[in-house]
Amino acid sequence: MSTTEARRGEPITTVLTWQVRPGHEQEFEEWTHQIADCARRFPGNEGVSWLRPEDGHRYHAVLRWSDPSRLTAWLESDERGTWHERIEGIATEIGSERQSTTGMEAWFRLPGTTVQAPPRWKMVLTTFLGAYPFTVLIQWLVTPVSAGWPLPLRAAVFPLILLPVLTYLVMPLLSRLLRLWLYPPPDH
Repeated sequence: MSTTEARRGEPITTVLTWQVRPGHEQEFEEWTHQIADCARRFPGNEGVSWLRPEDGHRYHAVLRWSDPSRLTAWLESDERGTWHERIEGIATEIGSERQSTTGMEAWFRLPGTTVQAPPRWKMVLTTFLGAYPFTVLIQWLVTPVSAGWPLPLRAAVFPLILLPVLTYLVMPLLSRLLRLWLYPPPDH
């Protein structure tokens, strides 16, 4: 799905892929911190994460934005252009690998790469591992307090707490911790 295909106002995640020239990894990693700080100050930014390769020189930037128009504004901004000029000869953005996703598939897929999403059973198990402890915690802490509330309000509390916690904290952490299990290296 391209950036322009996503519905207006819907949060969007884009993965950009960079090929770094051997010997320039340290320079590139310093640059990633600086451009990520710049992007975080840009309107609509909801986070920037960098996935560093265990071997090789291909890095991935995961950009989360409040909506496609704000993502497009960042991608076409003068600030971003200036940052890109600073790494000419060090790294190249692989433009053909830029794709965007909306929704929960961003928890497990790296769009624009040859990395396939894990099998569904692994995604279900990982999501369960992330959701279950927080489900118990929410039931333990919130249910006694909200017992007298109208059913629609009680029902809304659970997803309002759980979904942001999963999206911004738990699933990115579990994806990193379980990376080798979710995305085993190909047999050579």
